[in-house]
Amino acid sequence: MASTTSLDTPPAPPAPRDRPRSTGRVGDKIFIGLSRGSGILLLVVMASIAVFLGYRAATAISENEGNFLTTFDWNPAGDPPVFGIAVLLFGTVVSSVIAMVIAVPIAVGIALFISHYAPRKLAAPLGYVIDLLAAVPSIVYGIWGALVLVPYLEGLNLWLDQFFGWTYVFDKTAIGVPRSLFTVGILLAIMILPIVTSVTREVFLQVPKMNEEAALALGATRWEVVRLSVLPFGRSGIISASMLGLGRALGETMAVATVLSPSFLISLHVLNHGGGTFAQNIAAKFGEADEFGRDALIASGLVLFVLTLLVNGAARLIIARRKEYSGANA
Repeated sequence: MASTTSLDTPPAPPAPRDRPRSTGRVGDKIFIGLSRGSGILLLVVMASIAVFLGYRAATAISENEGNFLTTFDWNPAGDPPVFGIAVLLFGTVVSSVIAMVIAVPIAVGIALFISHYAPRKLAAPLGYVIDLLAAVPSIVYGIWGALVLVPYLEGLNLWLDQFFGWTYVFDKTAIGVPRSLFTVGILLAIMILPIVTSVTREVFLQVPKMNEEAALALGATRWEVVRLSVLPFGRSGIISASMLGLGRALGETMAVATVLSPSFLISLHVLNHGGGTFAQNIAAKFGEADEFGRDALIASGLVLFVLTLLVNGAARLIIARRKEYSGANA
């Protein structure tokens, strides 16, 4: 009977585990305070920059006799002062788009090669070289572009004009050294390529090995594994890396100022010299500008500031929607 009773008796509940102590430690409080303070400080800095730019820009725009958004001229020292950002906005966007179209596909290909195709003995040194190129100063790229890239692009420009001139975009109507928005776009592509490659490579290395091994076990080829497992997993990371590169392309200053032959004209012939960007114009004219001229340059800087925020916000929105879509299909 005793043994039967022991079998019918339910087992005693396990002893409760020791609960983790509350986050009342001094270290936890310091960490939380520092984290919260860093976030608040970042918002304060951003708001301060926006207020400063807005105040100085309003002073200049209020005395501008031209349309700030559509005027092609830049003469804040004139009587009356006339200046506008149409040419600068066009040049900034066009050169950045050219850079992204060239750099992003190449960066994704290099990242895939390093993470999934190259032998380990080759992948590690190649990754170090890519990371090193990301740290090269802008002025070095600019000098290299002016002395090496520009002369060698003349042949490419003639080839594009000969075979793709019918597209109007690659119709070269001016003669001379190719210091154009197309040249700037190629140089920017070379500059942002290491950044996009490094971030994308790290994303591809985070792909779960179980997914790749399962695809291989089902008979998938290496490319099918990349297409079905690696690229879908890293799509949001590719977008983030691309937006990071786009941010640098939009705000690049010294390299663009070294290579571009600026002019306040808008032309869809990207092989013709001329054009301008926000950062290049600020760097070229800030030293010789008077107080009002600097306010005008700050007004153009405000537009670049807003443009960068819009690009980053759009990237965050795209990534958030892709995560929601992936979660709904999971």
